[in-house]
Amino acid sequence: MKKIGIIAFALFMQHISAQNNRFVYQVTMKPDAENKSDIKTENAYLDISAEKSLFYSENRFKRDSTLQKAFQGGAGRASINREQMEAFRSNINYSVEKDKSTQKISYKDRIGRDVYVYEEDRPLNWKMSSETMKIGEYKVQKATTDFAGRKWTAWFTTDLPYQDGPYKFGGLPGLIVKVEDDQGEYSFDLMKNYKIAEIPALNQFGNVLKVKRTDYLKQQEKYKTDPMSFMQGGGGGFPAPPRASGGGNQNPADMRKRVEERVKEEAKRNSNPIELQ
Repeated sequence: MKKIGIIAFALFMQHISAQNNRFVYQVTMKPDAENKSDIKTENAYLDISAEKSLFYSENRFKRDSTLQKAFQGGAGRASINREQMEAFRSNINYSVEKDKSTQKISYKDRIGRDVYVYEEDRPLNWKMSSETMKIGEYKVQKATTDFAGRKWTAWFTTDLPYQDGPYKFGGLPGLIVKVEDDQGEYSFDLMKNYKIAEIPALNQFGNVLKVKRTDYLKQQEKYKTDPMSFMQGGGGGFPAPPRASGGGNQNPADMRKRVEERVKEEAKRNSNPIELQ
């Protein structure tokens, strides 16, 4: 009986240690200000442990896993399938980590070859409503806030033991099941959840630079006007500057032009960002 008790206790502790939860959100976006009919939809993960939570793109996770396997296998970029990489393209290139003990929110995003990290310095001030309804299996309650130039409506549930949500949203007395801005340009909708063994460590590919949020925004703007200055040297991050078709040596002027055109096109496609201020 004593041995059975020890085994049962070990199994219980193993179960407790695996209590990391993954919440899968469908993210709907209209990132192009000039073409609001171009609606992007993809899944993102909110992984929650006892210490922290991490919000990131499902495609980013798949892309990083594919790259890591290729490099660990010793084949490098030559073995990477370009079509597969294209399938993993994401409009959610950032990640958001929330530390439960300090209540700090860290935002990470790539600019050129480096990863920039800043601590969110604007609090979320929610206005609670008594309005409730059902979303799927959850009874949810309404709350609203103004954040980063948008008015947001969130629906949270106390049916789950978490005070968290997608992106930078959180701080409500429950888990956010749905949050949407009043223009209908960005929304996060909870689709499903399941247990995971651990929260993955996302690959960074390059230098990680800790900056203030205002400095990150300045670097973002600088990148749009002079992207090549962010491609020189650095830590060999991903993605690298595009290669000329047909291989061989590239003319630096042609390469610069190609990179600048790509960055301008990318900026146009993302001219309606989730944060307007």
